[in-house]
Amino acid sequence: MDLDIARILRILPHRAPFVLIDRVTELVPRQSAKAIKCVTYNEPFFPGHFPGQPVFPGVLIIESMSQLMAVLAYASEPFDSSQKLMHFLGVDRAKFRKPVIPGDRMEIEIEVVRRRSNIWKCAGRATVDGVLVAEGDILAAITDRDGA
Repeated sequence: MDLDIARILRILPHRAPFVLIDRVTELVPRQSAKAIKCVTYNEPFFPGHFPGQPVFPGVLIIESMSQLMAVLAYASEPFDSSQKLMHFLGVDRAKFRKPVIPGDRMEIEIEVVRRRSNIWKCAGRATVDGVLVAEGDILAAITDRDGA
C-alpha cells in the first residue's frame, strides 16, 4: 500500500509545517509501516536549529514516527478522524545516532510491539542512506476529540 500526501492529510490532523511524513511506502495493517520524509532547507526550524549548521531536531524524528504510527492505526482499524485522534503518550529507549540535515531522505519504519484496546506501542527506526539515525519505542492512544 502506497499513500501519497493527499491520503496522509485525510488521515492525520496535522498541517504544514507540522506534517512530518511525505509518503507512506509500505503498510501491513496491524504489523508495520514505512514512510519517507524529504528534509529540505526551507523548513521553518532550520534558521534557529542551528544557524550555519542546520540539524533536523531529534524530537521531530520521534514525531514523524508517531505520525506514521497514527497512519498505521487508521489503516488497521479505520476510525472517524473527525471524532478520534491518536495522541502521543511517550517514548522509551530513544537514541539519536547521526544528525539529519537538509538534503537527506529520511526513511521511517515502525513495527507494532503491542496493542491493547486503544493503546499502541511500536518500535521505530529512522535511517538515511541505510544508516541508522534514530530509534525508539513509541506509545500512543486513540482518544476522543475534545467536545466530541
